Amino acid sequence: MSTEAGPAPLWPAGAATGVGSLPGTDPVEATKSVFDELPDLPHLPELPARGPGAAMIGRSAAILLDLPVDLQPAGWRLVPRPGLDLRRSRDLLRQDLDALTDVATDYSGPLKIAVAGPWTLAADIELPRGHKALSDVGATRDLAEALAAGLAEHLGDIARRVPGARLIVQLDEPLLPLVLAGRVRTPSGFSVVPAIEEGLVMQRLRALGDAIRAAGGIGVGVHCCAADVPLAALRGAGMDFVGFDTALLTRAQDDEVGELVEAGVRLVAGLVATGGGVAAGGGSAKPSDVRRTVEPVTALWSRLGFRPEQLGEVVAVAPACGLAGFGIDEARAVMRHCRRAGRALVDAPA
Repeated sequence: MSTEAGPAPLWPAGAATGVGSLPGTDPVEATKSVFDELPDLPHLPELPARGPGAAMIGRSAAILLDLPVDLQPAGWRLVPRPGLDLRRSRDLLRQDLDALTDVATDYSGPLKIAVAGPWTLAADIELPRGHKALSDVGATRDLAEALAAGLAEHLGDIARRVPGARLIVQLDEPLLPLVLAGRVRTPSGFSVVPAIEEGLVMQRLRALGDAIRAAGGIGVGVHCCAADVPLAALRGAGMDFVGFDTALLTRAQDDEVGELVEAGVRLVAGLVATGGGVAAGGGSAKPSDVRRTVEPVTALWSRLGFRPEQLGEVVAVAPACGLAGFGIDEARAVMRHCRRAGRALVDAPA
């Protein structure tokens, strides 16, 4: 394969970024860590150690506009009116944004904001009577619309706090492969929610992407750290970038990756393993050699036949998933290693 026109420059060549959570409970410390270690493509971190309201679904619930949820023993559930749990989530989000203001007021460049995508929200959040929102077409539509409206306000708030930021939105969709395959379990666990048609998944994601761009976002993409990432569907949904765990890609997906790149889609490659709370490198907390880290993506690039000098422009390096299971110093080391790996894609391409 070959390609002549490169994708839009959402981020600088050789960039590295995070994909979500960090350890600890101090949002100022976490935000400083991100801007210190990942200066080319920093992100707003999540700190789930503060409780469910600060984790992926809780933070996203705080962003939903006019669609309140409450925390039940089984998880988050749609409710008629806001309660204590939602107020807590919103307070935690406000603390995160205040920390961002303190750390990054004078920052200028791309800034990535992560939120749970509409299909993962629908697969996780329950209806008032206990069924998965995913089982109700109207509820999935309402969630997607509330997310779009809430993100418009969220991005506007961040733009006022950090005027020099060029905002990029990452939709976290770890449950998307299960949604498409009809493998999301019902709350009882005895059955599954029927598979959602791929065309509807693409339609909702495309509409959300359009709304994000209309609200001032310069780009929008999907991150999925599960196996069987639906690469063709995400390309069809008009995503500007796709993030995945490279260890879970199969050779059978090579052509789909190539089609993404040829369509001008950028990649966030999860090249540093995060399973078990330790980085790649022989089971220790010390990440592996940079050349060993980037080998999966350089080998993929070679198989696809793309120009070597284009690799660092298209691919940003990231951990495979969040870093909440790490120690603070260890998480910093992983981010620093990602930064070195990103530079390696530019300095010595495959």
